[in-house]
Amino acid sequence: NGDGQVNIADLVLVAGALGTSASAPSLHLQALEMLTATEVKQWLSAAQRLNLTDMHSQRGIRFLQQLLVALTPKETALLPNFPNPFNPETWIPYHLAKGADVTLHIYAMNGALVRTLTLGHQAAGKYQDRSRAAYWDGKNAFGEPVASGAYFYTLTAGDFTATRKMLIQK
Repeated sequence: NGDGQVNIADLVLVAGALGTSASAPSLHLQALEMLTATEVKQWLSAAQRLNLTDMHSQRGIRFLQQLLVALTPKETALLPNFPNPFNPETWIPYHLAKGADVTLHIYAMNGALVRTLTLGHQAAGKYQDRSRAAYWDGKNAFGEPVASGAYFYTLTAGDFTATRKMLIQK
């Protein structure tokens, strides 16, 4: 906006200009994955507090609202770990439709608990890349590497629970 500072007003103006001309930057899927619903919600709140009424700012606010919808999953889900099979570490992605306390339990094929990962309270959003997904280093609760074979992982988030199978191959 020409005031010498980069702030929320500038973000709103840029968001409002997306897609309006050949020179406007396009929003790439990879860049979208780096954003979180929490960040966009904060930006949207800050933009709305500015009471911007011009057409470009209003378009930018609408863009942020649409982006927030795109970043907030409709359903909580446990996704397949990656890589799978793995050695010795893996990432376990998930989606949260609403904020919840998240815990991941890893079990051996015989049902024995191998490891518990307490992830704490997580905001609604998509936790699906290496920087946000749950990480398991392939070790048990005592810090020892686990044996090759199949394991189950169970995600609990609020009243949601789901289980999937993964394979460690050494």
